[in-house]
Amino acid sequence: MDNQASILLGVILISFLVSSGCTSVAPSSPAPATPVPDISLSQTTSSPVPLGTFTLKVDSLVSGSALPEVYSCKGAGESPAVSWNGIPAGTKSLVLILEDPDAPSGTFTHWLVYNIPIDTHSIPPGQTAQKVLSNGAQQGDTSAGSRGYYPPCPPVGTAHRYIFRLYAVDMDITQPTANRDSIDWALQGHTLAKTDFFTTLKR
Repeated sequence: MDNQASILLGVILISFLVSSGCTSVAPSSPAPATPVPDISLSQTTSSPVPLGTFTLKVDSLVSGSALPEVYSCKGAGESPAVSWNGIPAGTKSLVLILEDPDAPSGTFTHWLVYNIPIDTHSIPPGQTAQKVLSNGAQQGDTSAGSRGYYPPCPPVGTAHRYIFRLYAVDMDITQPTANRDSIDWALQGHTLAKTDFFTTLKR
């Protein structure tokens, strides 16, 4: 009877140890089955192209140079040729703005072109005031209330900066007509990148 009791006691002890071991392992077993989101991957794929590859060119000028008189009120007042390179991945359309930040009454918008198709890389010179350009882009209103290119014309004796700014946008802008306020609103949260080209003009 002593041997049988010892065997029975041993069986009970082993059963207890095995049961305790399962209990301690069980809580950690579901962990491998739960996928962990790859946060670093999602952050990487949403990034625009590296800084410095998105560039804007105006005519054959060097950024910071004087705007030729032909593009101002001193000359023919026609729009210059504009071209660009390095459109960021994910771009759906482009927006071009020409502004004078030195205007007496505050920043003056001289040219506003939006929904520029990403399969185009330039706007030819001498654009008229038509609403839709030949490449499908749309022209908005200037600060003077007119559509199309409004030639720079600083006060006599003063030099102003005229900044061409190109935005890469992650959507098409669904506005039948637009001015600077409405375009600025549309660009909020939808600009992937922007690039500037500076010119100056003095009368």
